[in-house]
Amino acid sequence: MIAYLARRVLAAVPTLVGVNALTFALFFVVNPPERMARRILGERRVTPAQVRTWLQSHDYDHGMFFDARERGIKTLTETVFFKKSAALLWFDFGVSDRNNIPIGEEIRRRMPPSLAVTVPMFLLELAAYLTAALVIAYARGTYLDAAALVACVLLMSVSYLFYIVGGQWVLAKSLHLFPISGYDHGLHALPFVLLPVLIGLAAGAGASIRFYRAVFLEELGKDHIRTARAKGLSTGAVLFRHALRNALIPILTNEVTAILFLFTGSLLLESFFGIPGLGSFTIDAIQAQDFAIVRAMVYLGSVLYIVGLILTDVAYTIADPRVRLS
Repeated sequence: MIAYLARRVLAAVPTLVGVNALTFALFFVVNPPERMARRILGERRVTPAQVRTWLQSHDYDHGMFFDARERGIKTLTETVFFKKSAALLWFDFGVSDRNNIPIGEEIRRRMPPSLAVTVPMFLLELAAYLTAALVIAYARGTYLDAAALVACVLLMSVSYLFYIVGGQWVLAKSLHLFPISGYDHGLHALPFVLLPVLIGLAAGAGASIRFYRAVFLEELGKDHIRTARAKGLSTGAVLFRHALRNALIPILTNEVTAILFLFTGSLLLESFFGIPGLGSFTIDAIQAQDFAIVRAMVYLGSVLYIVGLILTDVAYTIADPRVRLS
């Protein structure tokens, strides 16, 4: 196991380097620092002197990959690529382009609000969707199955924005059950995160339940399920002890993206509900064209996704002893 994890971590390094290089090309080759400076300072009012001052104050006045003004190793380290892109490999996120705030500290500060929304949503989704899908799959061919499929298709056909705006209008503005937006810390955050969690559950129900239903339908038709029924086991034991346990491989594969979602938050939910998490942090950076923050979030997302893939492979061995990591 340790040798496998070591190989996966080492194999992840070239992937992260490639993501880093591609991100650098997208942000600096397509959008040079001079153009970035003019956009931040103002296209019409900015002068060449102001552009040079901004480039110097933000370490963009060096060569892209090689700085002939330096000597020795500094010809490579005193470059835009090393300072702004390669530094991400050891999680040196630097400061933002617009207001010079330390990006690493801001990420740590905004992570708890994101987790306050995404962790309850993830756990409730997993429990509710799996239970509903198991019941629907067990009732295959009945009116319950048909009605559930129609409901899932209807839920999938509604825009995510409609859930957010409609939920705010009906549950917060009209019925006054929840605050429309805002956030507080500690236990005081509970009223502010309940509505985003409920909306997230409703928005993802259709697609997830349909997927899990298909997984369970395949599992319920296998020999070991028929054997369990023939032995007289209860419906609950058949569904949750046998069908669910043996269907964990596709479920784990489907849930790997949740690792990234848990930490980076939901972009739309946090923006509409005024939650100061990483999702709204990313959206605000995109709107402000603060590319230092966007680069940091893209790289952080890549790292978390690779970590999720590795954890999923390890979880396979726990869910199915027949799977061996070698």
